[in-house]
Amino acid sequence: MSRPREGLGKALKLLYFAWIRERTGRAEEDVELPADVTTLGDLVAWLRQRGEEFEHAFADPAVVRAAIDRTHAPLTAPIAGAREIAFFPPMTGG
Repeated sequence: MSRPREGLGKALKLLYFAWIRERTGRAEEDVELPADVTTLGDLVAWLRQRGEEFEHAFADPAVVRAAIDRTHAPLTAPIAGAREIAFFPPMTGG
């Protein structure tokens, strides 16, 4: 795993699926988060500041789902100790 280039906080892998992957232009990346990013909601806010493609992908957090280490989690969930966070659209079933 490559080392992130900047930041002073936690390092982790981010995964993007479906239209989130299409809008960000990447399937995954390793990032180092600032120390003040402590919840999924904080992470989404931080991601939105990374450029137009992320602003577009995360424009409406209500339609983005997330999983911390493969367990679904709400935006209020803490991310301390997480190794991997995945973002994906809501699922439908039938």
